[in-house]
Amino acid sequence: MKKHEVTRRDFMGAAAAAAAFTIVPSHVLGGPGRTAPSEKLNIAGIGVGGRGGNVLSGVSSQNIVALCDVDWSHAAGTFRRYPKARKYRDFREMLDKEDKNIHAVTVATPDHIHAPASMAAIKRGKHVYCEKPLTHSVYEARMIAKAAREHKVATQMGNQGQASPETRLICEYIWDGAIGAVREVHVWTDRPAKGLFNVYWPQGVDRPTDTPPVPETLDWDLWLGPAPYRPYNPAYLPFVWRGWWDFGTGALGDIGCHRIDPIFRALKLKYPTSVEASSTLVNKETYPVASIVTYNFPQRGDLPPVKLSWYDGGIRPPRPAEIADDQHMGDNGILFVGDKGKMLEYTLLPESRRKEYGKPPQMIPRSPGHFEEWIAACKGGKPAGSNFDHAGPLAETVLLGNVALRVELREKLTRARLNWDTEKFEFTNMPEANQFLRREYRAGWTL
Repeated sequence: MKKHEVTRRDFMGAAAAAAAFTIVPSHVLGGPGRTAPSEKLNIAGIGVGGRGGNVLSGVSSQNIVALCDVDWSHAAGTFRRYPKARKYRDFREMLDKEDKNIHAVTVATPDHIHAPASMAAIKRGKHVYCEKPLTHSVYEARMIAKAAREHKVATQMGNQGQASPETRLICEYIWDGAIGAVREVHVWTDRPAKGLFNVYWPQGVDRPTDTPPVPETLDWDLWLGPAPYRPYNPAYLPFVWRGWWDFGTGALGDIGCHRIDPIFRALKLKYPTSVEASSTLVNKETYPVASIVTYNFPQRGDLPPVKLSWYDGGIRPPRPAEIADDQHMGDNGILFVGDKGKMLEYTLLPESRRKEYGKPPQMIPRSPGHFEEWIAACKGGKPAGSNFDHAGPLAETVLLGNVALRVELREKLTRARLNWDTEKFEFTNMPEANQFLRREYRAGWTL
């Protein structure tokens, strides 16, 4: 195994980049207005069926004191798990009534409710854990991150892989120069597909025309929240809401915050300078069956510009010659292309290079766990690894890809590159695309 030499300059640069991974020791004391590490947090859940129940399990070392869900049948299992927790249908009512009783909230609703629920909690000074993607629109992501800083609350987005050893290995390989300067990255997913013959949720379909009755256990108006009104249909919930423009963020929103996160960390990315998309036929109701989204990022200090290409719906990038014929690229994957080599996930290519190089020196502390990071931050510790200062720009970038897909629809499938000015928060070469950065809320709903 090759012995690696890390200069003081390299080490200090890696240490600075690793700051987001730093975990506070358990002995840090809570200050005024903070919960000491020895005390348990009182946590309320917003959206507690399905994934929401799993999120609460991740923080169940604390006190789960209140639960909110618009579908009490879907949330029944979670209600049984926490019988002492008070139950609500409207998160606004819960936050009003539980204001003095809760320290933090988890948000695991459909995407279109993420921002209103998170913002309502942040404005009350509550710590927030929100599932990915952080928000439904680019504008919401910018506003949520800003509000979290202003109210000084502890935050974490639900991209659990950020806490993994694998994400740290990817960073360490690249920071140690294992493949040289990276100028190109490809990332792909099979979503919304599941294997060859199944789908997680439908995309590329039109709105249903039938209007069955609303189940007695569901408050349909609250489920719609800020989205435009439409009659109830089981085609929208549970889970299958991901494919609808009004409620979800498609395959890119579902998986992008997971798969693009290690790329952001390893290459120290923040905001792109341009984005463009191509896809199968787009309609006004659901995301396309498959798409390719391309981002361009500027130079960052000594790091060169980067082109990042996203593929979903089963589309793959060209197969690198360095991959063996019998090696599967995976249904979900990341390929880094450097000046001195390539890396598939955290495996150097080809195999001869992997054997020659060995492993990089450890530069980043390993995490005690994704949920544990957030709990420690709530009790006065260091910011969690995917706090909203990191998650906000990541979510913005992911969601800019969906704007590019919207533009493709508007421009009748004419591929157009959108030049992005992050300071002005606008597309400079196509002003008409700016309308897709945010949405109008239905009456009675605010951010």
